[in-house]
Amino acid sequence: MYNLTSSLFFLLFMVSDTLYVGGILMSKQDQEFSWQAVPKSQRNHFWKTLSVMLGFTFFSASMLAGGTLGVSLTFMEFIGIVLAGNLVLGIYTGALAHIAAKTGLSTHLLAKYAFGAKGSYLPSFLLGFTQVGWFGVGVAMFAIPVAKAMDWNVYLLIIVFGLAMTASAIFGMKSLVILGYIAVPAIAILGGYSMFEGAGSLGGLQGLLDYTPTQSLTAAAALTICIGSFISGGTLTPDFARFSRTSKQAVTATVIAFFLGNSLMFLFGAVGAMAYNLADISEVMFLQGLIIPAIIVLGLNIWTTNDNALYASGLGFANITKISKKFFVIVNGIVGTVFAMWMYNNFVSFLNVLGAAVPSIGAIIIADYFIVKRRNYKPFADMSFKNVNWVAMVAWAIGVAFAQLAPGVTPLNALLGTAVAYIILMLIVPAKESKEMGKINDYTERKIAG
Repeated sequence: MYNLTSSLFFLLFMVSDTLYVGGILMSKQDQEFSWQAVPKSQRNHFWKTLSVMLGFTFFSASMLAGGTLGVSLTFMEFIGIVLAGNLVLGIYTGALAHIAAKTGLSTHLLAKYAFGAKGSYLPSFLLGFTQVGWFGVGVAMFAIPVAKAMDWNVYLLIIVFGLAMTASAIFGMKSLVILGYIAVPAIAILGGYSMFEGAGSLGGLQGLLDYTPTQSLTAAAALTICIGSFISGGTLTPDFARFSRTSKQAVTATVIAFFLGNSLMFLFGAVGAMAYNLADISEVMFLQGLIIPAIIVLGLNIWTTNDNALYASGLGFANITKISKKFFVIVNGIVGTVFAMWMYNNFVSFLNVLGAAVPSIGAIIIADYFIVKRRNYKPFADMSFKNVNWVAMVAWAIGVAFAQLAPGVTPLNALLGTAVAYIILMLIVPAKESKEMGKINDYTERKIAG
């Protein structure tokens, strides 16, 4: 208990660069640009952006999703579904990356243009809440197999890993870049070696091509799994892409990350499931006798995504409360660590319910920027936002309902349904408001004349 208390005080000390201004806890120097656009002078080069985005897409849950597809499809069907699904994710996240690089704004600040100043609190809460949940799930996903393999206490590991991940996330984008440089090649090399070992046990490429699935999935269900596994996280792409020097770099890095990184995670999971009936690459590596490499791969895999999750959740709650992002990184990390096991056992199904709610936010941002405002966003510092744009709220609700009720691919339903609803409503409501304003002006003129 003493060590835990000391660790908590250390983490709080790390955010001692905050102060109260007008009753609001603010950072002395907002180096992460929580409430403003990232200046051009603070933008990163292409390789830093790619490193962060690849680390973001190296996600253990994608391996589990890949395993589900692997035992339910032939190898060629699997390749087709993964390419199609990541094409959708690439287009979606690439569009968000373009907007972020052009404006220098996070998802939460971009939401103000469509949802309004206080209306953006809904997207920020949903995004922040889901990322805290995924952080807790990730900590448990790391601690449980390591505790089982090494015969260690799982709760002690959860505390140690959770606090360590939180400590590294405090340093923001700098730590994400460094962690990506380390994690991405390590995961690719060690995971690739394990995958080739598994494929070899099936007879190599020909064995994969001859594989007969033990279960079955429709194409729509398979695409739902592939797209849905990361579309919620993909909605947070602007939080990281806003640091790109150009939109071309941001879009290129993002699309590569989803086609390469996410596809690789799916492939790791699918081959492991086909060869050993295990979707988690760490469990496959344990079975192959690669215990230390398994711990390294699993740890780095989850660490990169969890630090991104804390970073994004901190930005979300900072937008709502105007309290330093760094403060919320620590609070969210502690909450995620304390409730990690509970979240692991109960939270994933609830987070999946939010799978339609979160991408609908991104759909509105994309529709507002490209269609409604026609790529003409005024600089953030010059904007005077309305409090709430109820059109966006209604369109979001319609999109979520459509995603749940309409047949087909749920994430696609969420994106298309929300975007169409928002565009149509934004065409109708301003026209109606203009008509009402014309009536008021006519009445005023008649009263003056009379």
